[in-house]
Amino acid sequence: MNSKIKLLHNKKQDEVYTPDYAVEPLIPYLDKKWVIWELSEATGNITTILREKGFKVIGTNYDCLTRCPDNFDAIVSNPPYSIKTKVLERCYNLGKPFALLLPLTTLESEARQKLFSQYGISLLLMNKRVKFEIPSGKQSPWFATAWFTYKIPLPNQLTFTKILEQKL
Repeated sequence: MNSKIKLLHNKKQDEVYTPDYAVEPLIPYLDKKWVIWELSEATGNITTILREKGFKVIGTNYDCLTRCPDNFDAIVSNPPYSIKTKVLERCYNLGKPFALLLPLTTLESEARQKLFSQYGISLLLMNKRVKFEIPSGKQSPWFATAWFTYKIPLPNQLTFTKILEQKL
């Protein structure tokens, strides 16, 4: 992670990795023709599973707020939560379909509610909390998450799905 993005968010707080089973429910709604940008690739968990499922993925770990790949069709990411409002603004400004794995508390902010009201948002809600992989060994975050999507063809604005937690 470059020094500029380190300044933008709390690295320790934001260093959580997405398990494969949390990505699975999103896959049926993604277009195989899309080139997907994973804007905050760390260990590459999301990138790896999408590639295994036959998607073309560009994984980057540079400052996603100021740079982006030249050619991509959609964004799928578990971005740093400490800069989630800025990431949402950036994604909406790019105008491409996106799916961001975010805490349900993302709905609580006035600034984010303004974005959701202006552009629209759909959620893919999972029946269980995701047990994120935490490099520090700390316990996974206590909060529930969902895929916040824009221009992803979910059947309903609130779509409910079941996840099957995989034991390591």
